[in-house]
Amino acid sequence: MSETNTIAAHGGTLINRLASAEQKKEFESKADHLPRVTLDKRAASDLVMIAIGGFSPLTGFMKEADYNPVVTDMRLASGVPWSVPVTLSVTEADAEPLQIGQLVRLDDETGRFIGVLELSEKYTYDKKKEAINVYRTDEDKHPGVKVVYEQGNINLAGDVWLLERDAHPLFPDYQIDPAESRKQFAERGWKTVVGFQTRNPIHRAHEYIQKCALETVDGLFLHPLVGATKSDDIPADVRMRCYEIMMENYFPKDRVILAINPSAMRYAGPREAIFHALIRKNYGCTHFIVGRDHAGVGDYYGTYDAQAIFDEFEPGELGITPMKFEHAFYCTRTTTMATTKTSPATPEERIHLSGTKVRAMLREGKQPPPEFSRPEVAAELIKAMQA
Repeated sequence: MSETNTIAAHGGTLINRLASAEQKKEFESKADHLPRVTLDKRAASDLVMIAIGGFSPLTGFMKEADYNPVVTDMRLASGVPWSVPVTLSVTEADAEPLQIGQLVRLDDETGRFIGVLELSEKYTYDKKKEAINVYRTDEDKHPGVKVVYEQGNINLAGDVWLLERDAHPLFPDYQIDPAESRKQFAERGWKTVVGFQTRNPIHRAHEYIQKCALETVDGLFLHPLVGATKSDDIPADVRMRCYEIMMENYFPKDRVILAINPSAMRYAGPREAIFHALIRKNYGCTHFIVGRDHAGVGDYYGTYDAQAIFDEFEPGELGITPMKFEHAFYCTRTTTMATTKTSPATPEERIHLSGTKVRAMLREGKQPPPEFSRPEVAAELIKAMQA
C-alpha cells in the first residue's frame, strides 16, 4: 500500500532534525572550533528522539516560554499538550562562556561529536517546582527528582541537529524510527494501531492486556524502552530476548511489530503516561495501552493515577486514544487471566506476584509459576539473573 498512516504526528508535522550530508560535512569542518557540551545518557537519547521525530513537535531543547507552561499546565507555549520538560541543563561555569546565536558542539559521554545546538537561550529554572509539578514529590530518593536536583542550574535552549543516525549497538534489527514505523503500518494496511510501553520483562498480565487490545485494532506495536533506566531494572537485552520468545511462540506475527523505544525513563508516573502516549502517536499509533501504575516507582502514585490524568484533556485533544486496563491476574476459579471487571474470583482466588517477589525467585533459580510467566520467558530470566 502506498497510502500513509492516518494519524498525524503531534503538532501536525513529523520533525526531522537529522543533518544532511552537506550539513554534517559543514558541522564537522567547524567541530574543533566550537564550544562543547557533554550530554549524559538521557540528554543524548533526548537528542536522538528530537531528531527522529519521536518528540514532535519539538525541534530542540525547550525554550523558557515552553518550559514554564509545560511544568505548570502540561502545555507548550502554543497550547499543544506536552507533559514532561525536555531540557539540556548545564552548570553556571559551563554556560557562562556560551554566546547566544552560536553553534554548540554536543558530545556524548565518550567525547564523540554527535550533534549541534543552535543556542537561542540560557535561563535558570526552579528545580523544586519542576519536581513537585512533574513528579508530584520533591523527595530526592525519587529517581526522576534525583536527576533534576543533580543536573546543572542553567537550561540551554535551541534547535538541534543530530550528526548521524547510528545503528543501535544491541538491537539494530529492531531500530524502527517514526517515519519507518508509519511506513510499515501503512504497508500492512493497519488503520488502527495500539502501542505498548514497558521497561519490565513481559509477563502474563502484560500479554493478556496486549491481546485484549489487539482484539479491537488492526495491529499491536510492542515498543519496549531501551534508554537509560534505574540500575536495578532488568537490562534491556534481557527484556528484548523475552519479547523475541513471545513473538516466536505466542503472538500472531502478521499483526504485531516489535521495535525499540530509544528514550530514557523519567519515572514521572501520570505525566510520563501522557508523554509515552504522545511518543507513540508520533510513531503512528492511534491507541495506547495504559495499565496499572504506568511509569511509576515506589509508592509515589496511585494505582490508576496514570489513567485519570488523560481525563484532564478535552476528548480528542491528545490525538491518541488511551486504552485503560485494570491490574490483571490469574483467576484460579476460571483458570484464565482476568481483571476485577471480568473475574468472579475472591481475592484469595487471584494469583498476583509483585516484581520484587519475582526477582527474588529468579535470583534463587526458582521458576515463577506458569500463571505469572510463560516458562520459556521465566527460563531466560533465571539465566540472566544468575549470570
